[in-house]
Amino acid sequence: MRAGGAAQRSPAPGLKLRIEIAARIALSHCPMESLSPASPPATVARAATAPAVRPAPELSIVVPTFNERTNVPILVERLSRLLPSADWELVFVDDNSPDGTAAVARAIGETDSRVRCIRRFGRRGLAGACLEGMLASQARYLAVMDADLQHDEGLLVAMLDQLRTGRADLVVASRYLSGGSAAGLSTQRSRMSRAANALVRFLLGIDLTDPLSGHFMIRRDAFEPLAAAISSQGFKILLDILATGRGRLRVVELPSTFRQRQHGESKLDSKIALDFAALVTAKLTNNAVSARFLLYCVVGLTGIGIHLGLLRLLLAVTLAFGAAQMLATVGAITWNFVLNNLFTYRDQRLSGWRFVTGLIRFQLICAVGAISNVGIATWIYDYHSVWWVAGLGGALIGTVWNFAVSAAFVWRTP
Repeated sequence: MRAGGAAQRSPAPGLKLRIEIAARIALSHCPMESLSPASPPATVARAATAPAVRPAPELSIVVPTFNERTNVPILVERLSRLLPSADWELVFVDDNSPDGTAAVARAIGETDSRVRCIRRFGRRGLAGACLEGMLASQARYLAVMDADLQHDEGLLVAMLDQLRTGRADLVVASRYLSGGSAAGLSTQRSRMSRAANALVRFLLGIDLTDPLSGHFMIRRDAFEPLAAAISSQGFKILLDILATGRGRLRVVELPSTFRQRQHGESKLDSKIALDFAALVTAKLTNNAVSARFLLYCVVGLTGIGIHLGLLRLLLAVTLAFGAAQMLATVGAITWNFVLNNLFTYRDQRLSGWRFVTGLIRFQLICAVGAISNVGIATWIYDYHSVWWVAGLGGALIGTVWNFAVSAAFVWRTP
């Protein structure tokens, strides 16, 4: 209605609500000095008591753990004394330790915000834990060390100084550089460590004295571009970083003393040799052959021996060939499943009822793989009458099928 001029309209309800929300957001971002004396007392009180926004710490120290509850408080105390003026955080990545390591770390973190804990379920492995902890950080620099107190935490200060200068992307604590020591290793482990280091230098061309060190510090902006190509399996994430970087990283080594373990037990076992061989092969092939696929194939080769052994044994007891072949096949597939569960998928190992259902799925998947093996081999033979080419082609397709499908439906992360 017009009365001597246009009548003013009140804002629509929706628009009015949006204006109120925008005003509140703007007010919440105003500094204290910009609040007028007329501001409501409640608003002033909220602004005064709001926690200050803090940037990410300069340094994140990532420590993978499994059954290390005794060492956790000792390491926290040592780092607190060592880095009083640095802005740092300590990230424990625990693989659901049965001894309550995660609970100890979290109890400390309740009163010390510098201490965090990531608790992992359904996956294990030192490299994977390191990778997860490093990717969970927003710090400028990332350090990795073990929780067993064998690494020299005092070297963190020198490492940080090296990276701050901007002349290095990665600093490695070397046991074999002049001035360093591997006194914490037994004689046998020391020999194995030196031999493995020499092999890595020869095969991958990594010109460092200790490319298998577990103690290092890296710039996050140097690590992030490499992260997607780094394997979550194995124990030697530094080797993976160096091989993936392919000479692009500026590396500095510092001499370090590897100390005797005081508490707990070593996590190294015979499986590490397989992980090491698989990782080196993956990097030699520029990740064309993954470490996990290589282990899967090695297990498959042992399964052939089991199959032939069972077949001969069953035929010796006068069982018909068809029945003997079927039982030998089931036995070999079961053998492959058990070994893959122990080695290839050790970080996603199945147990209890999941082991039983996983075995059933694996048997069904391999049955389909066998059918595809025969079908592909026959098709190749029809076009290229060389028996071994056809047989190899069928076996390769069957293996790839079994590996890919079992990874998705048997050892999938819950």
